[in-house]
Amino acid sequence: MKAYLFRIYFKLIMFLLKFVGTDNNLYVILNEAGRSGSNGFIFYRYLKKYHPEVDVVLVEPWPSAHLTFKTWLKIGRAKHIFTTHQPFKIKSKQVLSCFWHGIPLKKMALMSNNTSYKSDCRNIKSWQKADYISSSSSLYETLMTSCISVKASKYVRTGFPRIDALYNPEVTKADILKQYFNVTDVTAKIGVYMPTFRYELEDDSIMDKISRGNFFAFDYFDLSKLEQVLQKKNKYLIVKLHPYEMKKIDEKCKKYDHIYFLKDIDLFKFNYDMYDLLGNTDFLITDFSSVYFDYLHLDKPIYFVTNFLKEYEKTRGLLMGPYADIVPGAKINTFVELLDILENDTDTFAHARRQWLNMTYEIDFQQNCKRCFDALK
Repeated sequence: MKAYLFRIYFKLIMFLLKFVGTDNNLYVILNEAGRSGSNGFIFYRYLKKYHPEVDVVLVEPWPSAHLTFKTWLKIGRAKHIFTTHQPFKIKSKQVLSCFWHGIPLKKMALMSNNTSYKSDCRNIKSWQKADYISSSSSLYETLMTSCISVKASKYVRTGFPRIDALYNPEVTKADILKQYFNVTDVTAKIGVYMPTFRYELEDDSIMDKISRGNFFAFDYFDLSKLEQVLQKKNKYLIVKLHPYEMKKIDEKCKKYDHIYFLKDIDLFKFNYDMYDLLGNTDFLITDFSSVYFDYLHLDKPIYFVTNFLKEYEKTRGLLMGPYADIVPGAKINTFVELLDILENDTDTFAHARRQWLNMTYEIDFQQNCKRCFDALK
């Protein structure tokens, strides 16, 4: 009943807002990315700092059933709308710029193995509303268009605002060590583990392992041993899981000195984005997440967990392959291999990282926010 009433409310709001005037100086950013590498939030921060002449509104969380009518009015009046996920605008005269939220590695929409053709068609229809789509390379445009079927003319080579946070983070390494680990030794190394959303594999055994603290979901895992190796090597590990998975982690697993489970509330508390932290880390551990394409800008080791590679390729699929040839870093399939990597700092992939960076970012690496703003003018 609530869902039905909300649909009526939403249609009424959309109808009414079509008749409000348009403010050419009003920018509204619809941030669906939280603070996990949010192009929207970082572009908002840039506008507030460098363009006070612009009236900019950040709407988060988005979408939400709890927005005030005042907020809806701002969305309806804005000349410029920016989205991080699904394209959205109310009137044809509004200019819709889509940042998206990652260079795609995983299949999505038309290319995905786990979506219906009907939902794919709806997805494609929504993307036709986009006036501009931020891009960084021809490879990015090819991958995106294979999934969402948009014209090449919609892409603008501005780069992505979140990359600016990697080069110029708002937080220091000392801040991270102090705030999350209560240490002051800046010679310590910080790693971050950012996997993709594994719930879509629809495997209860994976969620059960995660709930017991086995956040890598290895067949064998010992949290105490991981802590010992990190302590021995003077390393600290930030674990950033999808919020659904984070809720499942047993509180008893969060007692270790060298491991910190980062929640969204931690980022909002200090008004950081995840990429502010990422820019100060020394290595990344991931699996099929597109975060690795962005981390290439730092030219630091990336390690890839592959224990669910076959299942993921079957359930959703990857846009490129074979996987071993497209990831510039050591592959980790077991807990023993993970410990070996942490012990020995194995990294022979600097050349491959540079190759992939040049393929995925054909423009200047920095000043992405500035290019996004200038493109509109």
